[in-house]
Amino acid sequence: VYLAGYLGLSGSWVLLGLALWLCWGHNRRWKRDRLAAAFALLEDEREAVCRGLAAGHLPAWVHFPDVERVEWLNKVLVQAWPYFGTIMEKTFKEVLEPKIRAKNVHLKTCAFTKIHFGEKCPRINGIKAYTKEIDRRQVILDLQICYIGDCEIHMDISKFDLGVKGIQLYGTLRVILEPLLTDAPFVGAVTLFFMQKPHLEINWAGMSNLLDVPGINVMSESLIQDFIASRLVLPNRITVPLKKNVNIAHLRFPIPRGVIRVYLLEAENLVQKDSFLGAIRGKSDPYALLRVGTVQYRSKTVSRDLNPIWNETFEFVVHEVPGQDLELDLYDEDPDKDDFMGSLLISLVDVMNDRIVDEWFPLSKTTSGHLHLKLEWLSLLNDQEKLHEDKKGLSTAILIVYLDRAFNLPKNHFEYSNGECGAKKIKNNKYLKRMEREPSSFVLLTVGNKTQKSKTCNFSKDPTWGQAFTFFVHSAHSQSLHVEIKDKDRDSALGTSVVCLSHLIKDPNMTLDQRFQLDHSSSDSFIKMKLVLRALDVEEPDPQRVKAGVSASKQGPVHIVEKGGNQQKFASPPKPEVSQVPPVSEDSTALESLPKKDSREDLDTNDSSAAPSETVAGLNETEHEQNSEHQPLSVLHTRAAVVPTLPVVQELRLAPSVTSLGSLPSSCFDLSNSSLDLHNGTEMPLGEIQLTVRYASVRQSLVVLVNSCRNLVPSSNRGVDPYVRIYLLPDRRWTSRKKTSVKKKTLNPQYDEKFEFFESLEDVKKRTLDIAVKNSRPFISPERKELGKVRIDLSQEDLIKGFAQW
Repeated sequence: VYLAGYLGLSGSWVLLGLALWLCWGHNRRWKRDRLAAAFALLEDEREAVCRGLAAGHLPAWVHFPDVERVEWLNKVLVQAWPYFGTIMEKTFKEVLEPKIRAKNVHLKTCAFTKIHFGEKCPRINGIKAYTKEIDRRQVILDLQICYIGDCEIHMDISKFDLGVKGIQLYGTLRVILEPLLTDAPFVGAVTLFFMQKPHLEINWAGMSNLLDVPGINVMSESLIQDFIASRLVLPNRITVPLKKNVNIAHLRFPIPRGVIRVYLLEAENLVQKDSFLGAIRGKSDPYALLRVGTVQYRSKTVSRDLNPIWNETFEFVVHEVPGQDLELDLYDEDPDKDDFMGSLLISLVDVMNDRIVDEWFPLSKTTSGHLHLKLEWLSLLNDQEKLHEDKKGLSTAILIVYLDRAFNLPKNHFEYSNGECGAKKIKNNKYLKRMEREPSSFVLLTVGNKTQKSKTCNFSKDPTWGQAFTFFVHSAHSQSLHVEIKDKDRDSALGTSVVCLSHLIKDPNMTLDQRFQLDHSSSDSFIKMKLVLRALDVEEPDPQRVKAGVSASKQGPVHIVEKGGNQQKFASPPKPEVSQVPPVSEDSTALESLPKKDSREDLDTNDSSAAPSETVAGLNETEHEQNSEHQPLSVLHTRAAVVPTLPVVQELRLAPSVTSLGSLPSSCFDLSNSSLDLHNGTEMPLGEIQLTVRYASVRQSLVVLVNSCRNLVPSSNRGVDPYVRIYLLPDRRWTSRKKTSVKKKTLNPQYDEKFEFFESLEDVKKRTLDIAVKNSRPFISPERKELGKVRIDLSQEDLIKGFAQW
């Protein structure tokens, strides 16, 4: 303060410095608290869990049953860590330090003054192994890596001390053992890469402690994460061969699994982020960030709208499934800092199985908001007939370029442009020595309006890049691949080449693996590449998979097969006897007027995405024949319209009789018990309800579609106003109750309403679904409120596949 007054500075400078100091101190305390919590978990995991640490600190095997706990491996790492530190210290001194000094003139004084990797070694919180979903000649392991290190590394550059005294790193490291061999060492190569960008936090020391200043720390850590991503995050891989003569090119650069096309359509009920004078709430200017791996796209910004409509399309190349996910974040664009509005994480495994997903997704990490997305999984096909030009301008193919190496590049462009005459002109040039050294070359690859750049190989006439690139192709018959090799130091072209994609179409495998002559270069200059062209197409989904989506609530007619016959017809509701049941409303005979046609014809008229509610399995119906002899009821069985093998649900357990309903507090059905006869003394069931139940892995929720009810028993002569109430037992809280709308004066209500219970799959399998059909009666009315109830034991069902059932 005295110095500011002596120099005549404004008091705002003092406040600014104080604010920066407080922010820096708060940031340091926050990091130390996180380190303390992490160290507590590392020292005594059981004690840390008992103290109530946040769920984010718990190991992966706590949340996921298919992740195995590997404490034996952690004990091995603890024993081997001191020896690993000795090896790394030698590597830093003898290998890394000379490379840093040779990098730049100003780094010639670089020297490591202290290298200590500490006592804390990395932990593996869990391992998930894939053996059934993949090729039999490989093993895939997902390692949950967590490193909370007390390492201390100091470097001295021109008397400036720079260093690190603590690192936090955690992420999912995938290890692929492939190919499996019949002789030692039994594995041909090991491939390593991170599925997503790992989380990284660094505690700096010395002069580099300035990187912890707020604003700078975010930029510095993001730069380091980008550096790691460019080498260790998909699609980048590290492949280490374990046996000689193993071709690791196809291991480092395998053909992608597919392409995900994302239609960002619209959103609704987004949170309000903009405000005026700090009190008056305004609207927001939302935009979306979409990511798959290291590829990120940003949508346009919709100004002042909480229900924005984008109608944009994005395409991502998917390299690993399972493993990669679609991440989507919504932000409110502001002049200073954009506000977070919600996020979404979608598993691409479900999209790959469903092929097409068109649904409203609830946003997480926010109070409100839904996002409408349409997702298409495009398979890579070796089919020339699929290579057509899309009228909407979308991609129809993908080009994969494996850039291998070049041969006999010229030292500079004068060697082939001006010849000896040009060389004489620059003989006395001060840059002559620079022109005579070997080129530092990189490659520019262009398809259409997209250009990608390779890494730079320094000082070599025969550079080896060893990289892979992917391009989306709109018209394979007319587009070309343009290749240009340039010198980094002189920014001059060393050679070019143009490959028409029509040449790949002529090949049966749509593949070219050869040397290509370079134009505008030396006569013996070549570049070696492998080009693979694949068509993009949406294949038919698995017919045995039940999808749950918004469009699935569309209800179609129910097809049944009469016992003893082969003809198919629509189910007619039972015709009640006049002496037993009061007259029903006109809605009860709605199904009788439906035309009779084959189930396959009906299936073609419905949307393919509406599969869940259009498939019914295990349907048990009764049909009463009105004649003098009162013949026995014929039991009708269903034929699944779309899903041939849905899980079989047991018979319904009904109340003893309709006449005894007055003495029962509720008529309870239980799917877990089928000992009671379906036909009681009155030969009249209490009605049926059609449900579609499936666990949606995309949203981590149990989806219950209440489609419709039929043949309900009226509780009075004035008719009933039915609605459906749902509990996920044993939770009977009023806040967790789900309830449909009320349908007036009908015994065959049509609801088509979807409800979700956001619980883990393991928790859901321990629960029971309690569904009751109730009558919305007037206040203090003697009418019976509950018309019927059914309970479904979810532990007995395959919820991933799902089922649709009356």
